[in-house]
Order: sequence, then C-alpha cells, then structure tokens
Amino acid sequence: MLFMEDLILATAQKLPILMRRLDEGPDPSGSPVAIIHGHNKPLKSISPLFVKGFFTLPATPAVPESSGSSQLLRSSAVIGFFTLLSRITGFIRDMIIAGAFGAGLGADAFFVAQKLPNFLRRLFAEGAFSTAFVPVFADHLAAGDAQETRHAVQAVFTHLAMWLLIVVAVAQAAMPLLVMIVAPGFIDEVGKFDLAVLLTRITFPYIFFISLAALAAGILNSHRHFAIPAATPILLNVCMILGATLFTRFFDPPVIGLAVGLTLGGILQLSWQLPAIARLGLGFRIRWEPHHPSIRRILTLMGPSVLGVSVAQINLLFDLFLASWLPGGSISYLYYADRLLEFPLGLIAIALSTAILPLLSAKAACGDETGFKQDLNTALRMVLFLTLPATVALIILREPILALLFERGAFAPETTQQTAHALLAYALGLTALATVKVTAPAFYAMKDTRTPVRIAIVCLIANMGMNVVLMFPMQHAGLALATSLTGFLNAGLLLRALRSKIGIFAGPELRRTLWQAVVAALLMGIFLFWVREWFWSRTLSGLGQALMVTGMLTGAGTLYLLTARVLGMTEIQFMLQALRRRKS
Repeated sequence: MLFMEDLILATAQKLPILMRRLDEGPDPSGSPVAIIHGHNKPLKSISPLFVKGFFTLPATPAVPESSGSSQLLRSSAVIGFFTLLSRITGFIRDMIIAGAFGAGLGADAFFVAQKLPNFLRRLFAEGAFSTAFVPVFADHLAAGDAQETRHAVQAVFTHLAMWLLIVVAVAQAAMPLLVMIVAPGFIDEVGKFDLAVLLTRITFPYIFFISLAALAAGILNSHRHFAIPAATPILLNVCMILGATLFTRFFDPPVIGLAVGLTLGGILQLSWQLPAIARLGLGFRIRWEPHHPSIRRILTLMGPSVLGVSVAQINLLFDLFLASWLPGGSISYLYYADRLLEFPLGLIAIALSTAILPLLSAKAACGDETGFKQDLNTALRMVLFLTLPATVALIILREPILALLFERGAFAPETTQQTAHALLAYALGLTALATVKVTAPAFYAMKDTRTPVRIAIVCLIANMGMNVVLMFPMQHAGLALATSLTGFLNAGLLLRALRSKIGIFAGPELRRTLWQAVVAALLMGIFLFWVREWFWSRTLSGLGQALMVTGMLTGAGTLYLLTARVLGMTEIQFMLQALRRRKS
C-alpha cells in the first residue's frame, strides 16, 4: 500500500512543473511539430520529465534523471506515510461512526449534512480550484519576483475568502430549501428533515475552511513541502472520532457532536498549514485587487474543470436524492459500501491515473505516438492485473469484511447484509471505474478536454435513467448497480473515442493480460469461497474475525500472484522492479 501511495505523490510533484511548461506556449526559436493521429500541433517547450522508479513504464524510452531525485524520493516516502496513516484513521473513524449510529435516522441525516459541503469541496476547493491555482502559482515562482508572488497570493486569498463567506451566508439562510432539494424524501419522516437542516447548518462552514486549506496546500506543495498538507486529513479524522465519542455527550441528539467534529476538523486543517506558509513569507493577508491577472487566469482555467467535475458530483447528489425516498438506512448503506470500494479504487486507479498523466503529456508534446500508445497500453494492463482480484475479493468477502470493520453497537447484522448488497453492486464496476481514471488523462494529455466532458454528460443522463429503473426492484442496491453499469458505459465510450483519435492501442498484450488475470482471479475466487464457507463464522470473536479475514486475503493474494507467475504475466516483473527501485 505504501508503494501505491508513494506512486501517487511522487509523480504529483512533477505535475505542476509539467503543466507550467506546457502552458508557456510554442518555442519561439521554431519548434518541431508533434504529430498525433494526423493533426499537426506545435511542440511546447518542456523540460525532460522524470518520475523516480515508482512508475517507469515498460517499453518506454529511458528518461534522464533529475538532480533532485533523491529529495523527491525522501519527500514521497514521508507523504506516503502520512497518506497511509490518513487512510487508516479514516477507517477507524467509519468504524466508530458505524458502531455509534449504525444506519438509523441520525446517521442518514448526518451523511446528507456531510454531502452538501463535500459536494462544493470536491467541485471547487480540491477539484477545479486546485488544478487551476497550482500552475498559475508555479509561474509566479518561476518568475522569481517574491513581492509579486506575495501580492498574487494575497489577492487570490481575499477574493476566495469573500466569495466563500457569501456562499456560506446564503446557504445558512436557504438551508431548508437546499436540504429539500437534495433529500426531499426526508420531509415525510418526522424529525428527520429538521435534524438534517440543523446538522447541515453546523457542517456547512466546513467549505470555507477546507477551501482556504486547499489554497494553503497548493502553496506548500509548490514549494516541495508535502508532509504538512498530507497530514491534514488525519486531523479531520481525529476530530470526527472525537465528535462521535466525546462531543456526543454534550448534545441532544448526540449526532450533533459528530457534525461539530467535522467543522472543527476543517478549522484545524487550515490552522495546521498557516504557520508553514507564513514562514515562506506568503501568509494570508487582505488585499482587495479583484482584477489581478492571477485571479483572471485561475477563473479561466477553472471553467472546463468545473464542468467536468460537476458531472460526477451531480451524479452523487442525484443518488442521494433518490436514496432519500427509500427505506430508512439506505443512504448509510450506500455510504459504508462506497467507503470500502474507494480503498482499492484510490490505491490502484488514482495512483495509475496520477502517474500516467505527466508521462502521456510528455509523449504527446514530443509527438511520440508509439510511446504514447505503449504507456497507455501498459497502464490498462496494470488496471486489469490489480482490479480483477480486488473485485473478486470484495464480492466473496463482502460480508466478512463489513462485519469485521463495522458490525458492533448500532451496526447490526441486518445492516451488514444490506450494506453487503450495495457493496456487491459497487464491486462489479471496480475495473470499469478504474479504466475511466486511466483513459481520461490520455485526452487531457492531448489537451482535449471536450471529449471526456461530452462523454460524462451522456453517462450522467444514462445513470439517472438506470437509477430510476433499478431502484424500484433493487432499492439502494439498484443505485449502486447503476453506478457500476454507468462506469462500463463511460469506459467503453472513452476507449472508443481514444481509438478513433490515436488509432489502435490495445494490442495482443492487453488481450493476453485480460485472460490471464481472469483465470488467476477465478482460481483465487474458488479458494476464497471454499475458505469462507468452511472457516468463517459470525460467532468468531473480534480477534478471530480479524485473523480469519487477514489470513483469507493473504492466502488469496499469494495464490493469485503464484498463478499469474505460472501463466507468465509480465505485470509481476514490473511490480517487482518498481519495488526494488523504491528500496534503492
């Protein structure tokens, strides 16, 4: 797991540099022409791209090593540690919430209250805003004018803070209407709607603090200070754990303490980073300059990103909208199942997508169509190699894993079964969702932002239709299945569009990896099914369940790798080489 976390963060270091170089425009000395599927494009002036060992794809020409590689390695190791720690504390947080509130009225109301500020956080703070701010700020650093850099930061901070305050104030006044739009099914349940409104009023200021925290993180990351931003999610998890255990004693209903913990977490995430940016001479100060060039550039860059990110977030809100009409607990079932799905999806798909973007961007800029296709082909092979066994494990061990993590206190065995239905439906789409994460960056590397957005809009409409159709016979599991089916549609449309753009890229190696991974995963699945039926029981103690689930996963993973080795899967060699580079 550390390898995958390091992979994400080590390559992310180089992404702002690459984006800045690509944004500089054509080389005035007369650059050659990049040929991508018959279209002539001026070659941007870029520096050699270096991604240290964590994701050096096979069949790709060697890339020269940068002088800062040892520093990159040390930084990525520190970030990997904090990121893994945040994942662990996140699971502890969810285990405590599940035990304290289960899937009842309070839990459903809180997850709605959490969803609204998180919607805006993903849409603006950590989505469109971050991707727009980092390259603009990197340009200021490259120019070397410390005073102008400081003025730009202060102008952006002032403008952002002002609009955030306005959004929070308007939302507080219109909160009943917002909750009514997002979760109209709550209106018919006595006390549930009012509780959701109250909790959302408490949690909504979180968007103010986390957005400014994202601004601070962009500044620190651009200065290669990664540990402090990487540790901030741990503070949020700790505050929510305190909210679910300590703060609940002081409020009635107790779930209010959990909402207070969320908002407190946002305050600490921002406060944790303020001393660090102050030491850089870039502390937040009021500077009213609404027409500053940096603000205009950020707003220009945010446009396409907002449209792209909003499609996925609208999908999530629509799922919440429909789930509010289903029997109580449905929103909670979907939340807990999604949390388990996000673990392999984050470690595998996001890692690969983050690593592949700078590599594909460099190939596209240099006109290396062959290298572009080879890198993309290898990334897709790794998706199949890693997600197919993860899918089988989630499907067969869904109830043992859920029981181990969540089944205690208010989280009853019936809640485990209902959540397992949603997890089964989600797990079916893991490979497709991971494929989307890998293929979409290929379009961004060729500076084609329109195609992924058009496809996302088609999938949004399809997902809404499938949600309505499947929720009646399958209830909350139907909403999860619609997400998986939409993932396959999205992946298929992206792959087809990519083939029409660059030609055939999925050669015989990809087909060979597919059947090899399917055979190995099926053998692993037979083993898991046999072991689960013979050895796992709900009557086992907590320690016994932990040992049994750990043993089953370890044995299954070992069997999968041995089978893959016997079948001659080359992806194992790549993983071993990457791990050896990490150790060196």
